[in-house]
Amino acid sequence: MDGIHDLGGMQGFGPVTKVGKTTPFKDPWEIKVAGLMSKLVTARAFNMDEFRHAVERLNPATYVSVSYFERAFLGLLVLSHEKGLISLEEFQALSGRAEIPAVKIGDGRVGRSVLPELQVGDSVRVLNDFFAGHIRMPAYVRGKVGTIASVSPAYAFPDAHAHSLDSPAQRTFDVRFKSTDLWPDGCEDAFVHVGLFHNYLEKI
Repeated sequence: MDGIHDLGGMQGFGPVTKVGKTTPFKDPWEIKVAGLMSKLVTARAFNMDEFRHAVERLNPATYVSVSYFERAFLGLLVLSHEKGLISLEEFQALSGRAEIPAVKIGDGRVGRSVLPELQVGDSVRVLNDFFAGHIRMPAYVRGKVGTIASVSPAYAFPDAHAHSLDSPAQRTFDVRFKSTDLWPDGCEDAFVHVGLFHNYLEKI
């Protein structure tokens, strides 16, 4: 889905700064959020694609005004409420918010029944695909041409998995793009690698 979460490739946010070696967590409560997420996924209360989609569905004003782990915590609460694990009153008490800051978007989709045969070295084009549900395809590669550099094992297809739909697992392909093909006149000459599911690619 198109949303405030898909910031890859966007400009105007200033340079990426390096601050030296840091730990993944700044405060102890962040460790608890990460542990809670892992526990609920392991217990199959929901899957990672459902969790990612819950975070994506936070309203834009909320998404940009809170930290990474605050978004993760709100995503957990949203999904736990939708799954019937906590009540609205419990959500309000835990989040400190009167209203749930997220909406359901899209119904999901299963993978295409016929996919092109692809292998390392093939030239592929990313489909210029717009989809309201969860999708693991960055907007900045839509319609762009790249070369398959490697192939990964099959995984659950996220467009279906995030919406509790059955769909065959798909391989992901490490596609190498020229940076100047992605952002003409707006970048240094380099290669950019993006992992993309089979469903998002066509052979050229």
